Amino acid sequence: MLVSDFQKADSARPRYKDTDSFLMKNAKVKLCLQASPMNGDLLLEDCNPESDFQDWSWQGDSLMNHGTQSCLSIMGTDRVQTSLCGSVGYTSWDCSNSLLSPLGSSHGYLVANRKGIALDNVRGLKAQWQDAADRSVCEEKAADAEQDRHFPAALASTRMSEQTAGNATLALGIDQKELEDLLWFFRREDPSTWNYSILALSFVAMILGLVLLAINIVRNRKRKIDVYKEAMQTAQQAELEAKQALVPLQEYSPPEPRKQEPQDQRSGDVVVQWKDGTVTSLYAEKPEEAI
Repeated sequence: MLVSDFQKADSARPRYKDTDSFLMKNAKVKLCLQASPMNGDLLLEDCNPESDFQDWSWQGDSLMNHGTQSCLSIMGTDRVQTSLCGSVGYTSWDCSNSLLSPLGSSHGYLVANRKGIALDNVRGLKAQWQDAADRSVCEEKAADAEQDRHFPAALASTRMSEQTAGNATLALGIDQKELEDLLWFFRREDPSTWNYSILALSFVAMILGLVLLAINIVRNRKRKIDVYKEAMQTAQQAELEAKQALVPLQEYSPPEPRKQEPQDQRSGDVVVQWKDGTVTSLYAEKPEEAI
């Protein structure tokens, strides 16, 4: 059907929007403002996004608690609690720089102290209120006001577009039912071809990757074998050169000195054998004629 999302939201839009709810955390004590379902008192508890009694939202200038469906109000001079929205009490709040103060009153600002929640003239951290993301609650108010301002304009624009589309269908000679069938036909495309194509491409990519992996493994193995052979040849050549260098040293030996047979020695002769192997008598025998 040609019913826009804005029309659906307009027909089902509640008075209080849960999507706009936020936590009210005090910047000083880091605890969240919680409404009591029994007597309307306000408590400071650990922040719990799942608790409806800690969910607050801006309804104009009023702060409403989603758990009790009541608004933040002032009773008496400085007592702050929740009461029915629109009842007696200050249900309208001014928000500026994370500070909440009653509109049209000089009671001060909403603060968190040891006693609980009260009104005071201080402007420190205990008077500043933030959401769970540490943003000012004033930003939540501005965002809610912006959404409320643009919602009617968008809704009117959508209705005009649908009216124009209806006129176009009448001009084309197509009734509303046929147009809906055509829209449904073009929306439910069959993705089987695309899925099979992606599956085939994935299979081809896998095969190509395996082939490249096998080629890389074979080349690495061949390179390692070549390096090993080259190392073996180098070692063998070095060993052969070392053996060839040792052969001349082993073959070379100094000539042995010639041993000269000692001549007939007489008793009392002193014989000396020199380094070259010559043997001589120290005292040569002189002939008697020389004497």
